[in-house]
Amino acid sequence: MAVKRPWVLPDDVKSYTSHKEVSERPDDKLAFDIARAEMKIIHITNNKFAGYDEIPKPVKMAVILVAEAYAKNDTDAAKKNIKSESFDDYSYTVEASTISLDSLDLEELLADYIITDGIGKTVMRLRAL
Repeated sequence: MAVKRPWVLPDDVKSYTSHKEVSERPDDKLAFDIARAEMKIIHITNNKFAGYDEIPKPVKMAVILVAEAYAKNDTDAAKKNIKSESFDDYSYTVEASTISLDSLDLEELLADYIITDGIGKTVMRLRAL
């Protein structure tokens, strides 16, 4: 039996996040972020989770993390971020902060669910001589 998508709901992302912009994001936009996050997890794991009755907790956690990153990055991209500004002897700098998916450590969460068999692809393993 296949698990129905979406695997998580907008309320799950809102209850997890500590970013005000993400918790105030409309549900339809968060649903879009969740759909993108699910596709990213499917791509990373090469697994559509079709044989599961329920999505495993680490996979749900990964989807929430990626959806939150997509939502935060989208709201930050919509804002005008000032890099630096100075007035006489006073200056300040604001950095644009985006969440990198590499910093989320998804491989650790998803390691048990990664399927190494390719789908119509050749997998080559090399070792040093």
